[in-house]
Amino acid sequence: MIFFPAIDLKDGVCVRLIKGDMNQATTFNDSPADQARQFASAGAQWIHVVDLNGAFAGAPVNEAAVKDIIAAGIPVQLGGGIRSMATVDAWFSAGVARIVLGTAAVKNPDLVRKACRAYPGRIAVGIDARGGRVATEGWADVSELTTLDLAQRFVDSGVAAVIHTDIDRDGVLAGPNVAASAELARAVAIPVIVSGGVSSLDDLKAVKAEAASGIAGVISGRAIYDGRINLKDAVALLNE
Repeated sequence: MIFFPAIDLKDGVCVRLIKGDMNQATTFNDSPADQARQFASAGAQWIHVVDLNGAFAGAPVNEAAVKDIIAAGIPVQLGGGIRSMATVDAWFSAGVARIVLGTAAVKNPDLVRKACRAYPGRIAVGIDARGGRVATEGWADVSELTTLDLAQRFVDSGVAAVIHTDIDRDGVLAGPNVAASAELARAVAIPVIVSGGVSSLDDLKAVKAEAASGIAGVISGRAIYDGRINLKDAVALLNE
């Protein structure tokens, strides 16, 4: 199981939001590249990066910061504002290892399928849910689509992973919604990555206990920055 430390980018710096609210952002590092190097030196195998401004704008905004992170030499899983094949191509050309399509998965599912054909094993679908319903446009809009409905659309598309985020738990250190993520993982033949609310090693143990369901990884941000989770310990725990 892989532990993904998170870097969320707003206006070129590393922040964490509370429940996806751009007005409730805490800055943790002015240098995304420095933060990436810190994660790499602690043993992280991947970094999960979100262009928050891009998610709201519908196009990349923090390109310079993302490229600085890529230069740190650790594989980057990137989401936020990726809504076209041209953008997918550009980010892979820039050195991104995996791309996450969220809003596009809801509004343009053919893009997901096309990207999967062009880049096998390198496309993930981001399913961000509030009350079990999928949210889009940087979590600003909540659809009538359920998490399972969306995941099932891509079972045979070659998607590398589904990233399941419980928005109501994101950034508040309330513990991940392990039950919902495990239920989703059991329902679809796609590896699921848990995101939102991870606050302790005990949370990671609870996620790992559901590995047989198909959960393949965990994303955490604020708990690392706050010192509640030691990154080296987290990586070691999930690698056991």
